[in-house]
Amino acid sequence: MGGTLRPPAPRCRLYQAILLALFMLLLLYLRAGSLRALSGCDSGAQSCTRQEERVPLQVQQESGPQEGEEPSCLGPHGMLGRMMRPFQASLSPEGDVELSLYLAGWKELIKFLTPLGSIFTFATTEASAKVTALETRVRGPNAAHYTSLAVMTAWERSAGLLKGAAGAAPRDSGSRTTLLLHRALRWSQLCLHRVATGTLRGPEAGAQCSDAYRAVLAPHFPWLIQQAARLAFLAFPARARLLQLACPGARESQARAALALAAGTLEDVYNRTQGLLAERGLLHLA
Repeated sequence: MGGTLRPPAPRCRLYQAILLALFMLLLLYLRAGSLRALSGCDSGAQSCTRQEERVPLQVQQESGPQEGEEPSCLGPHGMLGRMMRPFQASLSPEGDVELSLYLAGWKELIKFLTPLGSIFTFATTEASAKVTALETRVRGPNAAHYTSLAVMTAWERSAGLLKGAAGAAPRDSGSRTTLLLHRALRWSQLCLHRVATGTLRGPEAGAQCSDAYRAVLAPHFPWLIQQAARLAFLAFPARARLLQLACPGARESQARAALALAAGTLEDVYNRTQGLLAERGLLHLA
C-alpha cells in the first residue's frame, strides 16, 4: 500500500498557537504604551458552558467562620481589607481624592487581582506601569502639586500639560494617567461585583466579566486586543474558585458579601473620581 499520510495537527494545538500569538502581540502592544484604556458599564451575554448549574458553589468547609463573624479577608491582614482601607481613606471629607492613598489602594488591588487568572494579569501589568508613573510625580520635585486629584488637575492645566499640539493628543500628564487607572478601576469593580452577586443558575463569572470588558474596555482597544481578551475569558476561573481566592476559608455567603463590599468601595472611589474629572472636562484626555 502507499505511504501513510501524517494526521493533521489537533485543533487544540492550533487554538493554543493562535492564543499564544495573540497574547504575545497583546503584551507588545501594552509595553509600547499605546493603549487607550477603559470606560463604561453593563451588557449581557450567556457563557459557553454552564458548569455552575452542575457544581454547587463550595467556598469553605463547615469549620469556616460562623455567620455574623467578619471573615479574615476583610481584616487588617486580609487581601480585601488591605485593598479597601487605603481606597476608603483616599476619599477626603472635602470631596477630593488623595493621590498617595489612591495609589496605595491600587497597589493592593493589583496584588489581589494578579493571581486570579491571565485575563487579570495582562490588565494589571499595564495598571502597574501607570501606578508607577503617577507615583513618580507624587514623590517627585513637583510633589506639592500632586497631593490630590483636584490640586493636580488645576496645576497641570495652568502649566499647559493638558494641551497637545494641533491635531495631537495631550502631552503625557498625571491627569491622563489617572484617567486610564480610573477606567481600569471601573472594569475591576464591575467584574468583582458580578462575581459576588451572580446566581447559581445564571451566567458564569467569566461570561459576566467578559460582558463588563466588552462594555468598559473593548471600545478603547483595537480588534486584535479584543480577540485576545475574548479568548482569555474562556479560561476564566469558576466563580467558586474566585470566591475562594478572594476570601480563603470563608463560607460562600460570607465570601460573596465580602467581595460585594470590596466592589462597593471601588465603586465609591470610581464615582468620586468620575465626578471630579467630569467637572473639569477631562474624561476624554485618553
